[in-house]
Amino acid sequence: MAFTFPEKFRFADSHEYANPEQDLVRVGISEFAVDQLGDIVFVDLPEIGTNLTRGKSFGSVESVKAVEDMYAPISGEVLERNEAVLENPEELQNDPNGKGWLMLLKPSDPSQLEELMDSNSYSNKVGS
Repeated sequence: MAFTFPEKFRFADSHEYANPEQDLVRVGISEFAVDQLGDIVFVDLPEIGTNLTRGKSFGSVESVKAVEDMYAPISGEVLERNEAVLENPEELQNDPNGKGWLMLLKPSDPSQLEELMDSNSYSNKVGS
């Protein structure tokens, strides 16, 4: 399967992406990770106002195969969470790079984005 890793996205080793949008960052998990999980049945996300620390777990995604923790690609405050994904986890599966985003962060240190992989590096890592 050919995966799409948008150019402006930055990726963590743990397969989360950070999509910079002006002063904010939209966070989700990569198409590759979604494909590896299989049918997603439940998503757990932090409450609005939660401060996340880069590399620390912020929630989990449950599929028929496994439950996996998700890790913050950058530090920041949760401004919004995708209620559509919480109500219908298959949204994450259907469009992980678009409608399947997880949360919107206000980064506490935007320079952390530079420490994440670009789309080419991530594509090489996952072998797609």
